[in-house]
Amino acid sequence: MVGTPPELERGTGVPAHVQIERWLLESISSGEMEPGDRLPGERELAGRLGVSRMTLRQALATLERDGVLIRVPGRSGGAFVAEPRIECDLTGLAGFTEQMRRAHLRAEARILTAATVPAPRAAAAALRVAEGSPVHEVARVRSAGLSPVALERSWFPPLPGFLDQDLTGSLYTLLAARYDLEPRTAVEHLAPVIARPAEAAELGIASGAPLMLIERTACAGDGVPVEFARDLFRPDRVRISVRSGVTEPVTESRGS
Repeated sequence: MVGTPPELERGTGVPAHVQIERWLLESISSGEMEPGDRLPGERELAGRLGVSRMTLRQALATLERDGVLIRVPGRSGGAFVAEPRIECDLTGLAGFTEQMRRAHLRAEARILTAATVPAPRAAAAALRVAEGSPVHEVARVRSAGLSPVALERSWFPPLPGFLDQDLTGSLYTLLAARYDLEPRTAVEHLAPVIARPAEAAELGIASGAPLMLIERTACAGDGVPVEFARDLFRPDRVRISVRSGVTEPVTESRGS
């Protein structure tokens, strides 16, 4: 529960809504407020702060935009402290399970689909098989903490016994340990999309909410493709990063 509001300073040049934002951020970072905690209603909180509801809403809107708060409409709704975003680094080829381990979280999986299906056009092209030929499709909702984080849908070559294995853990570990097909390289494409109704329902978000699509083709060490994936991540729960650097010295041309 939010603690005693501060006495807002007047005439300092710092707008009231910015002071409110800083106070709420400090309350969250100090552990005074935790993910899932609900803020008092707007009328009550604005009164305690001595500001208008418009000023308060400006502060709440900024924190919602930054992923610090989640605002839920309706009589049972309100402003809630969001779970912190999880850092996912695409620089290496770490799967979701490994990414969550790095964030000191336990990855969980709920299987939606695990079947041998005719290869769709995109999957067939990525896996270098004929369109309509058999491939394994695995779709899972991945969670960490209190809420779903991603909706993964992957296609694999028709490896014998693949669908009989435990598909709730790292599929990359399964590929490496059982089939000697450890993914070593990948080409990934990122694009912002909006959640369709079925995707939104699985991820616990509103239809039309923003998602980040990562389309990936992963290959083993010999260049053979072993996975084509279309993963949908909630940007309010995950922050995706890629590290870059110069591998060779850059020589400036004379006169640059």
